[in-house]
Amino acid sequence: MNDQNHEPNDRIANAGFVVAPDSPTRIQLIESVEAEAWRQTLEPSQRDWLDRQNFRAETGQTAWLEDGDGARVVVGWDGRDDLATLGGLPLVLPEGDYTLTNSVSDLQLTGWGLGSYQFARYKAASRAPARLALPDANDGDKVINTTEAVALTRNLINTPAQDMAPSHLEAEARALAKTFGATCDVTVGGALLDINCGAIHAVGRAAEDPPRLIDLRWGDDTHPKVTLVGKGITFDSGGLDIKPASGMRLMKKDMGGAATVLGLAFLIMARSLPVRLRVLVPAAENAIAGNAFRPGDVLNTHKGLAVEVDNTDAEGRLLLCDALSIACDEAPDLLFDYATLTGSARSAVGTEIAAMFCNDDDLAGALSTLSDSSDDPVWRMPLHDGYNFMIDSKVADLVNSAASPYAGAITAALFLQKFVSVARWAHFDIMAFNTRNRPGRPEGGEAMALRTVYAYLENTYRTA
Repeated sequence: MNDQNHEPNDRIANAGFVVAPDSPTRIQLIESVEAEAWRQTLEPSQRDWLDRQNFRAETGQTAWLEDGDGARVVVGWDGRDDLATLGGLPLVLPEGDYTLTNSVSDLQLTGWGLGSYQFARYKAASRAPARLALPDANDGDKVINTTEAVALTRNLINTPAQDMAPSHLEAEARALAKTFGATCDVTVGGALLDINCGAIHAVGRAAEDPPRLIDLRWGDDTHPKVTLVGKGITFDSGGLDIKPASGMRLMKKDMGGAATVLGLAFLIMARSLPVRLRVLVPAAENAIAGNAFRPGDVLNTHKGLAVEVDNTDAEGRLLLCDALSIACDEAPDLLFDYATLTGSARSAVGTEIAAMFCNDDDLAGALSTLSDSSDDPVWRMPLHDGYNFMIDSKVADLVNSAASPYAGAITAALFLQKFVSVARWAHFDIMAFNTRNRPGRPEGGEAMALRTVYAYLENTYRTA
């Protein structure tokens, strides 16, 4: 699914853009608050034509006008710098090439790219998106690479488990490593026990496609260490604590954390950030068979902590705990993990915001600020130590799931924190899926908090 090896013009076209098109149609953004003043500059016949199209310059609304230079599209705009400025246009405007008459930000251009996305692996797209000329004033390389990174993430999430088992996820990571000259080592099946990853092994041992730990490395050894960890449950039945059918319907997306870190790694490497990157993806299918792990089992973990299994459907944190412990052995400067971890996070912040837990106030504050300017929302939640009693176990060091129905996202984050020994760590509990269509954000798999973290890394290390 990695398109980085395509010719440059192919990559630009795949992202919804074009370079130096012949006779493109002009697009003019009309800010809603200035719409009436703008109307007064038009000929009466043009105002009449706008009225016939019921154009009121509402956000995303389009209309056609003609003047001495030919036809143009006018688009309503609320004045915000966000993905929605252009994100709804690629699949609304007729196919063809377009150019902007306004100056726009890289973020707004990225909205066009993300709005051009279609998942067409199994069913051909009904049409091609409109293509936009990349303005010379913008950072076209960053826009294209960001669009590709998000498309990679979305494609991985949208692919059903039949074609996105742990071995497929490994193949995607290996392809990514090959593209950028990274290394990729993988520990599979029983070999996980040899490196003390009993939790990863237990979660995936009942599946036909065995569990594995994917370890991708890239960059100069002298650069600051940045490690990404992503939950890679390629399908979650719930295990012996089986989910209802409705709960399983979208569980192809339970590897959304893994997809996000692979997409973020793509962007970091494509943009040649001066970091020493490591990506750890514990991948498994939480399946049911005679050798499935059970409620009441006690698992040995990489950190040496014994974990009692309260609920086999709280398996994501079991994958992550081994991977986080391994990550911390190298004491990275920054550690980020992504996981479709808890329904409680969705109850707290909904499906469109990433719940963020962070052990460093300065890091959390910077990420929160950048999430606003990146139009990639995150919301900090508390690592409240007072709730640690809920993950105490009578027979082991801790239990994987609190018996209480309260604070589920917090207790899951506190569980992960037991395996983290670095000073700057952020955990993102994400939906990884758009439940509705929005401009630049089509229904389906989504890269949440990817652009926020990339903005932080770029700000921190590009200017260092």
